[in-house]
Amino acid sequence: MRSCAPSGHPTVLPDILPPGLDIVFCGTGAGRRSAEIGAYYAGPGNRFWWALAETGLTPGQLSPIAFRDLPAFGIGLTDIAKQHVGPDAELISGAADAKALTVKIADAAPRFLAFTSKRAASLWLNCPTVRIFYGVQGETVGSTRIHVLPSPSGAARGHWSLDPWATLAREKWRSS
Repeated sequence: MRSCAPSGHPTVLPDILPPGLDIVFCGTGAGRRSAEIGAYYAGPGNRFWWALAETGLTPGQLSPIAFRDLPAFGIGLTDIAKQHVGPDAELISGAADAKALTVKIADAAPRFLAFTSKRAASLWLNCPTVRIFYGVQGETVGSTRIHVLPSPSGAARGHWSLDPWATLAREKWRSS
């Protein structure tokens, strides 16, 4: 079953945003494989689930189809372009809804919002990716701190580093 975005158009993947979360991970939009099976970060070679386990954010590596179980670990999920399917390079102008994301994060009030790519962050920050650095940002949504992480996508392996993911995990545990 698909849910609807504020515009009334169906979303590809449902938001996982219950109250009381530590971290909400936000991607740009669903990849083709994710849309096909209805699960976040499902593409071949995607390191999202491995990174969660490797940094201790989950007790082991979960399957993408277990995404609804993430709130048990204090983790939520969303995308900035809820109707987009495909690589970021195919994102059409106006597909991202930064205002809707800000409202969702303000309502859910997680401790951290972690963008899973510079592209997703750039759409929310309204600035070019070359001006965005990995790690904690100066911006907040209420008391929610913003992080930018290297994309876990298999297509972005040239920019991959686990270090910013590990830093986020340490901050989560330090402030728990």
